[in-house]
Amino acid sequence: MSTRAAQLLSRPFTLGSATLPNRIVMAPMTRQHSPGGIPGEDVAAYYARRAAAGTGLIITEGTTVDHPSAGFSDGVPRFHGEEQLAGWSRVVQAVHAQGGKIMPQLWHVGIQRPAGAPPFTSAPSVGPSGIALDGTPGAGAAMTLTDIDDVVRAFADAAQAAERIGFDGVELHGAHGYLIDQFLWERTNQRTDAYSGDPVSRTKFAADVVAAIREKVAPDFPVVLRFSQWKSDNYDVRLAEDPGELEAVLTPLADAGVDAFHASGRRYWQPEFPDSGSELNIAGWTKKVTGKPVITVGSVGLNKVFEPGSLTGAGAAVDNVDRLLDRLEQDEFDLVAVGRGLLADPEWADKVLNDRLADLTPYSKAAIETLH
Repeated sequence: MSTRAAQLLSRPFTLGSATLPNRIVMAPMTRQHSPGGIPGEDVAAYYARRAAAGTGLIITEGTTVDHPSAGFSDGVPRFHGEEQLAGWSRVVQAVHAQGGKIMPQLWHVGIQRPAGAPPFTSAPSVGPSGIALDGTPGAGAAMTLTDIDDVVRAFADAAQAAERIGFDGVELHGAHGYLIDQFLWERTNQRTDAYSGDPVSRTKFAADVVAAIREKVAPDFPVVLRFSQWKSDNYDVRLAEDPGELEAVLTPLADAGVDAFHASGRRYWQPEFPDSGSELNIAGWTKKVTGKPVITVGSVGLNKVFEPGSLTGAGAAVDNVDRLLDRLEQDEFDLVAVGRGLLADPEWADKVLNDRLADLTPYSKAAIETLH
């Protein structure tokens, strides 16, 4: 087991200008431990601890771009402002000192922002059409073309800042019903302009964001896009009903300059399109239809899938990773993101690579209550 895990997971991987020491990625997980939106020394230590134990690439918790409606909490880190970026610079230095690579996840929550939420309480909740994820109209303001231009610019400015302060790439949060995903999804995007219509038209906002970033960063600076079929608290909805629709959604994004996709599923072993006769998961299909590198994620090393509230509630026991290794060996995906497992046990990578699964800390509220 240790030989096989080390052989498959320890292989370096090159993504643009970033050479990752292995195939293990820390998935982004919101923590709200950054008062004033400033990541402090505790945040730097949190990520550095995981890099020191062998996590090859860390994708940070979502960090909001410079738009007043982007966030919903004063404890969520921001990716704008002198103090905030100085804090992130210290995070980068701490992770690099331990031999790891790190990318910020750039985030705008869109219509999921509650009215009056901090840090900018007077800012409205905005989305493509002002439609909530459950289909309720009038849940917020429909974005004007000026609003769209402002947000596109905010993402591009954040990516440029990330490169300037030493990050190894950026990830765009285009999953789980947040703003980029709201444009991709027909239910929340009922616009009548160029940003809506068929699946390809609905990719225009995301493609504009990617293209604007590509203009402001080096050609080989990696840009990753996280996407999902499912939305927050709604695990049954889908962007694409079949591989052809998935290709229609992802191809314009790849063409705009996405270097890799982070395909967010809840179970890495679950076939995404079983009617096709293929066992490929969502990451596997993404690699097949785009030809781009992909990150898989979803209950890696745990025996229970993600459920509402499970980041602070329901526990999950440690599970083996044999099925994961089988799929990695078949090149179904390139990188493996671990969320709850790494949240509970900073040494997850070291223990898995060295056949110490029996020493892994099970995922539980007690294990993460300090989010050490």
